[in-house]
Amino acid sequence: MQKQQQLYKGKAKTVYATDDADYVIMHFRDDASAFNGQRIEQLERKGRVNNRFNAFIMQKLAEAGVETHFERELAHDEVLVKRLDMIPVECVIRNYAAGGIVKRLGLEEGQTLTPPTFELFYKDDGLGDPLVNESLAISLGWATQAQLDEMKALTYRVNAVLSKLFDDAGLMLVDFKLEFGEFHGRMVLGDEFSPDGCRIWDKQTKKKLDKDRFRQSLGDVVEGYEEVAKRLGIALD
Repeated sequence: MQKQQQLYKGKAKTVYATDDADYVIMHFRDDASAFNGQRIEQLERKGRVNNRFNAFIMQKLAEAGVETHFERELAHDEVLVKRLDMIPVECVIRNYAAGGIVKRLGLEEGQTLTPPTFELFYKDDGLGDPLVNESLAISLGWATQAQLDEMKALTYRVNAVLSKLFDDAGLMLVDFKLEFGEFHGRMVLGDEFSPDGCRIWDKQTKKKLDKDRFRQSLGDVVEGYEEVAKRLGIALD
């Protein structure tokens, strides 16, 4: 598969076309970004760790019957994926209160949310990815009701699979975001699943092992990611 022109450059990934219109190459950079790009740093090994982490999670989800865009790893920081027609709405599951919901509702960080909550956010960096509802998503043409229903069902399915996986490793999957797109008419999980897009805490100590280490200047960001990978049995070499 031959890499061709750059199609998109996000906060931490770059996407390239290939000689097959159905597939693209996703490159995980070492960039760390927070506060809508207001703070950006280079963290050695981050791209490599996130690529391996994502590949592992995507394969686990595929084994559980969730179709993903993941095809195969190409290099330590590159992966071949299906080219999806992305839906511009992020799906967020919260198993415990953290981040934005704590500020919005005055909740105690770490409070268990039973059942887990489901939220939608419009994917627009310029607007700060605002919280939206299904009615808005449908009225503004971002998605149909059928698409939203399928995305929600898949998101809860992913949560069931991964919550157990992390729990068995002594970790709390606090929350996460997912992005979906269509591939030849099928709803497929896209983007990535890594500590950049979820919150992961140690079950006993509540130590944060995700991107909040960068957002909150806690230090040892990549080391936190690597600790999670080690507990899950992800080979990083």
